[in-house]
Amino acid sequence: MTSAPVAVLGTIGGKGAHLVPIVFALDGPNRLVTAVDHKPKSTRALRRLDNIRTDPRVTVLASGYHDDWDRLWWVRAEGTARVDDDPEAVAAAARLLAEKYPQYGVTPPAGPLIDVTVGRWSGWTAT
Repeated sequence: MTSAPVAVLGTIGGKGAHLVPIVFALDGPNRLVTAVDHKPKSTRALRRLDNIRTDPRVTVLASGYHDDWDRLWWVRAEGTARVDDDPEAVAAAARLLAEKYPQYGVTPPAGPLIDVTVGRWSGWTAT
């Protein structure tokens, strides 16, 4: 999971499952963070945030594809998430994200933070 540059965040809401690509960082063995950043969005009232506030169950899926199918893999983190607007928490997550993504060193995410406590890891690899 640490080598994956992107993952897909799955949330559940009134309109059913909602999937969105995310960048993320791990903080210890069972914590994953992502944050709303500066990239253009049609609104700051994001469905993923509303879904988490209503139902905190989430899944984060990362995968590695290669034309050599012996190198395929995926990792799934299932857990509970919370939305955090606290400036100190967002700044701490931004530092973790900047360690993985240099782009955030220039323009750190302003938040809010999505903080995932992973309760179950699963995965698969072709080799």
